[in-house]
Amino acid sequence: MSEGSFALNPDVNPNTRRQRTYRTQAIILKRRNLGEADRLLTLLTPDHGKIDAVAKGARKPASKKTGHVELFTRAEVLLSKGRELDILVQAEMTEPYLPLREELGRGAYASYVVELLDRFTFDGDVHQGDLYTLLEETLTRLSYDGDIRRAVRYFELYLLDSVGFRPELTECVITREAVEPIDQYFSYAEGGVVAPESRHLALATVPISVNALKVLRHMQRSPYVQVAALKITPDLHTELERIMLGYIQYTLENKLQSVDFIQRLRRMTAAD
Repeated sequence: MSEGSFALNPDVNPNTRRQRTYRTQAIILKRRNLGEADRLLTLLTPDHGKIDAVAKGARKPASKKTGHVELFTRAEVLLSKGRELDILVQAEMTEPYLPLREELGRGAYASYVVELLDRFTFDGDVHQGDLYTLLEETLTRLSYDGDIRRAVRYFELYLLDSVGFRPELTECVITREAVEPIDQYFSYAEGGVVAPESRHLALATVPISVNALKVLRHMQRSPYVQVAALKITPDLHTELERIMLGYIQYTLENKLQSVDFIQRLRRMTAAD
Protein backbone atom coordinates (compact mmCIF):
# COMPACT_ATOMS: atom_id res chain seq x y z
CA MET A 1 0.00 0.00 0.00
CA SER A 2 1.40 3.42 -0.87
CA GLU A 3 2.00 6.07 1.75
CA GLY A 4 -0.89 8.23 0.51
CA SER A 5 -3.51 5.46 0.58
CA PHE A 6 -5.50 4.05 3.47
CA ALA A 7 -7.01 0.75 4.46
CA LEU A 8 -10.39 0.11 6.03
CA ASN A 9 -11.96 -2.86 7.76
CA PRO A 10 -8.78 -4.82 8.63
CA ASP A 11 -10.93 -7.65 9.99
CA VAL A 12 -11.82 -8.88 6.50
CA ASN A 13 -10.86 -12.56 6.42
CA PRO A 14 -7.71 -12.87 4.23
CA ASN A 15 -8.85 -16.30 3.01
CA THR A 16 -11.96 -14.84 1.42
CA ARG A 17 -10.61 -11.42 0.44
CA ARG A 18 -9.50 -12.49 -3.04
CA GLN A 19 -12.93 -13.82 -3.95
CA ARG A 20 -14.90 -11.02 -2.35
CA THR A 21 -12.89 -7.92 -3.29
CA TYR A 22 -12.49 -5.97 -6.49
CA ARG A 23 -10.43 -2.96 -7.49
CA THR A 24 -11.70 -0.14 -9.68
CA GLN A 25 -11.45 3.54 -10.48
CA ALA A 26 -14.33 5.52 -8.98
CA ILE A 27 -15.70 9.05 -8.87
CA ILE A 28 -17.34 10.05 -5.59
CA LEU A 29 -20.85 11.31 -6.35
CA LYS A 30 -22.32 11.57 -2.85
CA ARG A 31 -21.08 11.32 0.73
CA ARG A 32 -23.33 10.97 3.77
CA ASN A 33 -22.75 10.34 7.47
CA LEU A 34 -23.52 6.84 8.67
CA GLY A 35 -23.57 5.95 12.35
CA GLU A 36 -21.07 7.65 14.62
CA ALA A 37 -17.89 7.35 12.56
CA ASP A 38 -18.64 5.94 9.10
CA ARG A 39 -19.51 7.46 5.75
CA LEU A 40 -21.86 6.12 3.11
CA LEU A 41 -20.48 6.85 -0.36
CA THR A 42 -22.12 6.71 -3.77
CA LEU A 43 -19.51 5.88 -6.39
CA LEU A 44 -19.60 5.80 -10.17
CA THR A 45 -17.26 3.20 -11.63
CA PRO A 46 -16.41 2.33 -15.27
CA ASP A 47 -17.12 -1.41 -14.99
CA HIS A 48 -19.50 -1.86 -12.04
CA GLY A 49 -21.81 1.11 -12.59
CA LYS A 50 -23.11 3.16 -9.69
CA ILE A 51 -22.69 1.58 -6.26
CA ASP A 52 -23.06 2.48 -2.59
CA ALA A 53 -20.21 1.61 -0.24
CA VAL A 54 -19.42 2.15 3.44
CA ALA A 55 -16.16 3.82 4.44
CA LYS A 56 -15.76 2.59 8.01
CA GLY A 57 -14.18 4.98 10.48
CA ALA A 58 -13.79 7.74 7.88
CA ARG A 59 -15.22 10.40 10.24
CA LYS A 60 -12.95 9.74 13.21
CA PRO A 61 -11.06 12.91 14.25
CA ALA A 62 -7.61 11.38 13.69
CA SER A 63 -8.56 9.59 10.49
CA LYS A 64 -6.53 10.12 7.31
CA LYS A 65 -9.27 8.58 5.21
CA THR A 66 -11.52 11.52 4.49
CA GLY A 67 -9.06 13.21 2.16
CA HIS A 68 -9.20 10.24 -0.18
CA VAL A 69 -12.99 10.22 -0.50
CA GLU A 70 -13.82 13.88 -1.06
CA LEU A 71 -16.82 14.77 -3.21
CA PHE A 72 -16.20 15.10 -6.96
CA THR A 73 -12.81 13.40 -6.83
CA ARG A 74 -11.49 10.34 -8.62
CA ALA A 75 -9.86 7.55 -6.65
CA GLU A 76 -8.60 4.04 -7.10
CA VAL A 77 -10.55 1.93 -4.63
CA LEU A 78 -10.57 -1.62 -3.33
CA LEU A 79 -14.05 -2.79 -2.37
CA SER A 80 -15.27 -5.83 -0.49
CA LYS A 81 -18.67 -7.23 -1.41
CA GLY A 82 -21.16 -7.16 1.45
CA ARG A 83 -24.65 -8.56 1.88
CA GLU A 84 -26.35 -5.20 1.47
CA LEU A 85 -23.57 -2.65 1.01
CA ASP A 86 -20.02 -3.00 -0.22
CA ILE A 87 -17.20 -2.01 2.14
CA LEU A 88 -14.45 0.38 1.09
CA VAL A 89 -11.27 -1.48 2.03
CA GLN A 90 -8.70 0.84 0.46
CA ALA A 91 -8.67 4.09 -1.50
CA GLU A 92 -6.10 6.38 -3.05
CA MET A 93 -7.09 9.65 -4.66
CA THR A 94 -5.90 9.90 -8.26
CA GLU A 95 -7.49 13.23 -9.34
CA PRO A 96 -8.63 15.88 -6.82
CA TYR A 97 -10.26 18.36 -9.27
CA LEU A 98 -9.22 21.08 -6.84
CA PRO A 99 -10.94 24.04 -8.60
CA LEU A 100 -14.31 22.43 -7.90
CA ARG A 101 -13.72 22.99 -4.17
CA GLU A 102 -11.75 26.21 -4.43
CA GLU A 103 -14.26 28.11 -6.60
CA LEU A 104 -17.89 28.18 -5.50
CA GLY A 105 -19.29 28.62 -9.01
CA ARG A 106 -17.42 25.65 -10.45
CA GLY A 107 -18.39 23.53 -7.46
CA ALA A 108 -22.05 24.49 -7.87
CA TYR A 109 -22.07 23.26 -11.47
CA ALA A 110 -20.27 20.09 -10.43
CA SER A 111 -23.08 19.47 -7.94
CA TYR A 112 -25.62 19.94 -10.72
CA VAL A 113 -23.82 17.57 -13.10
CA VAL A 114 -23.49 14.88 -10.44
CA GLU A 115 -27.11 15.26 -9.29
CA LEU A 116 -28.29 14.98 -12.88
CA LEU A 117 -26.30 11.82 -13.50
CA ASP A 118 -27.47 10.33 -10.21
CA ARG A 119 -31.13 10.99 -11.04
CA PHE A 120 -30.91 9.41 -14.49
CA THR A 121 -29.06 6.22 -13.45
CA PHE A 122 -29.77 3.15 -11.34
CA ASP A 123 -27.53 1.36 -8.86
CA GLY A 124 -25.79 -1.71 -10.21
CA ASP A 125 -26.29 -0.93 -13.90
CA VAL A 126 -22.95 -2.10 -15.30
CA HIS A 127 -23.59 -0.53 -18.72
CA GLN A 128 -22.35 2.88 -17.59
CA GLY A 129 -18.76 2.95 -18.82
CA ASP A 130 -19.56 5.71 -21.29
CA LEU A 131 -21.14 7.78 -18.50
CA TYR A 132 -18.06 7.34 -16.34
CA THR A 133 -15.89 8.70 -19.15
CA LEU A 134 -18.35 11.54 -19.79
CA LEU A 135 -18.38 12.53 -16.12
CA GLU A 136 -14.61 12.30 -15.85
CA GLU A 137 -14.16 14.58 -18.86
CA THR A 138 -16.86 16.97 -17.65
CA LEU A 139 -15.32 17.41 -14.20
CA THR A 140 -12.03 18.28 -15.92
CA ARG A 141 -13.82 20.85 -18.09
CA LEU A 142 -15.65 22.31 -15.11
CA SER A 143 -12.30 22.62 -13.35
CA TYR A 144 -10.42 24.42 -16.10
CA ASP A 145 -12.71 25.50 -18.96
CA GLY A 146 -13.26 29.22 -19.42
CA ASP A 147 -16.96 28.69 -20.23
CA ILE A 148 -18.39 26.21 -17.75
CA ARG A 149 -21.99 26.68 -18.93
CA ARG A 150 -20.94 25.48 -22.37
CA ALA A 151 -19.40 22.38 -20.77
CA VAL A 152 -22.61 21.75 -18.81
CA ARG A 153 -24.83 21.95 -21.91
CA TYR A 154 -22.56 19.46 -23.67
CA PHE A 155 -22.78 17.11 -20.70
CA GLU A 156 -26.58 17.34 -20.64
CA LEU A 157 -26.91 16.40 -24.29
CA TYR A 158 -24.63 13.39 -24.08
CA LEU A 159 -26.11 12.19 -20.80
CA LEU A 160 -29.61 12.34 -22.30
CA ASP A 161 -28.35 10.46 -25.34
CA SER A 162 -26.83 7.72 -23.17
CA VAL A 163 -29.94 7.17 -21.05
CA GLY A 164 -32.44 7.14 -23.91
CA PHE A 165 -33.80 10.69 -23.90
CA ARG A 166 -31.86 12.16 -26.82
CA PRO A 167 -33.66 15.35 -27.92
CA GLU A 168 -34.66 15.43 -31.58
CA LEU A 169 -33.05 18.52 -33.10
CA THR A 170 -32.91 17.82 -36.83
CA GLU A 171 -36.53 17.12 -37.75
CA CYS A 172 -39.97 18.08 -36.50
CA VAL A 173 -41.17 15.52 -33.97
CA ILE A 174 -44.73 15.87 -35.32
CA THR A 175 -44.28 15.78 -39.11
CA ARG A 176 -40.84 14.08 -39.22
CA GLU A 177 -39.75 16.59 -41.83
CA ALA A 178 -36.38 18.33 -41.67
CA VAL A 179 -36.58 21.63 -39.79
CA GLU A 180 -36.03 24.85 -41.69
CA PRO A 181 -33.29 27.30 -40.62
CA ILE A 182 -35.78 29.58 -38.86
CA ASP A 183 -37.01 30.05 -35.31
CA GLN A 184 -38.84 26.92 -34.12
CA TYR A 185 -40.54 25.50 -31.04
CA PHE A 186 -39.36 22.81 -28.65
CA SER A 187 -41.78 20.34 -27.08
CA TYR A 188 -40.79 19.02 -23.66
CA ALA A 189 -43.48 16.36 -23.94
CA GLU A 190 -42.47 15.17 -27.42
CA GLY A 191 -38.74 15.55 -26.74
CA GLY A 192 -37.71 17.69 -29.65
CA VAL A 193 -38.23 20.46 -32.18
CA VAL A 194 -41.67 21.31 -33.49
CA ALA A 195 -42.15 23.31 -36.70
CA PRO A 196 -44.22 26.51 -36.21
CA GLU A 197 -47.10 25.23 -38.33
CA SER A 198 -47.36 22.08 -36.16
CA ARG A 199 -47.14 23.74 -32.78
CA HIS A 200 -50.86 23.29 -32.11
CA LEU A 201 -50.40 19.50 -32.32
CA ALA A 202 -47.74 19.29 -29.60
CA LEU A 203 -47.81 19.64 -25.82
CA ALA A 204 -45.57 21.75 -23.55
CA THR A 205 -43.93 23.81 -26.29
CA VAL A 206 -41.59 26.78 -25.86
CA PRO A 207 -39.93 28.93 -28.51
CA ILE A 208 -36.38 28.16 -29.57
CA SER A 209 -34.36 30.52 -31.76
CA VAL A 210 -32.53 29.33 -34.83
CA ASN A 211 -29.21 30.29 -33.18
CA ALA A 212 -29.95 28.18 -30.09
CA LEU A 213 -30.97 25.27 -32.29
CA LYS A 214 -27.76 25.54 -34.31
CA VAL A 215 -25.63 25.49 -31.14
CA LEU A 216 -27.42 22.45 -29.71
CA ARG A 217 -27.18 20.58 -33.01
CA HIS A 218 -23.48 21.37 -33.25
CA MET A 219 -22.93 20.12 -29.70
CA GLN A 220 -24.92 16.97 -30.34
CA ARG A 221 -22.85 15.87 -33.33
CA SER A 222 -19.37 17.20 -32.51
CA PRO A 223 -16.47 16.29 -30.22
CA TYR A 224 -15.85 18.77 -27.44
CA VAL A 225 -12.63 20.00 -28.98
CA GLN A 226 -14.77 21.57 -31.72
CA VAL A 227 -17.49 22.76 -29.35
CA ALA A 228 -14.85 24.51 -27.23
CA ALA A 229 -14.32 26.97 -30.07
CA LEU A 230 -17.90 28.27 -29.77
CA LYS A 231 -18.31 31.77 -28.37
CA ILE A 232 -21.75 31.88 -26.76
CA THR A 233 -23.27 35.18 -25.68
CA PRO A 234 -24.92 35.56 -22.25
CA ASP A 235 -28.38 35.87 -23.82
CA LEU A 236 -27.87 32.72 -25.87
CA HIS A 237 -26.59 30.90 -22.78
CA THR A 238 -29.78 31.88 -20.98
CA GLU A 239 -31.93 30.51 -23.79
CA LEU A 240 -29.96 27.25 -24.05
CA GLU A 241 -30.25 26.73 -20.32
CA ARG A 242 -34.00 27.43 -20.38
CA ILE A 243 -34.55 24.83 -23.10
CA MET A 244 -32.35 22.13 -21.60
CA LEU A 245 -33.44 22.57 -17.98
CA GLY A 246 -37.07 22.67 -19.03
CA TYR A 247 -36.73 19.41 -20.93
CA ILE A 248 -34.71 17.69 -18.22
CA GLN A 249 -37.02 18.63 -15.36
CA TYR A 250 -40.10 17.74 -17.41
CA THR A 251 -38.56 14.33 -18.09
CA LEU A 252 -37.61 13.77 -14.45
CA GLU A 253 -40.99 15.11 -13.29
CA ASN A 254 -39.19 16.97 -10.53
CA LYS A 255 -36.92 19.91 -9.86
CA LEU A 256 -33.21 19.60 -9.19
CA GLN A 257 -31.94 20.93 -5.86
CA SER A 258 -28.65 22.11 -7.32
CA VAL A 259 -30.45 24.40 -9.79
CA ASP A 260 -31.89 26.50 -6.96
CA PHE A 261 -28.41 26.94 -5.48
CA ILE A 262 -26.94 28.01 -8.84
CA GLN A 263 -29.71 30.57 -9.28
CA ARG A 264 -29.21 31.95 -5.77
CA LEU A 265 -25.47 32.16 -6.43
CA ARG A 266 -26.11 34.16 -9.60
CA ARG A 267 -28.37 36.58 -7.77
CA MET A 268 -25.72 37.08 -5.09
CA THR A 269 -23.06 37.68 -7.74
CA ALA A 270 -25.27 40.15 -9.61
CA ALA A 271 -26.00 42.04 -6.39
CA ASP A 272 -22.26 42.48 -5.76
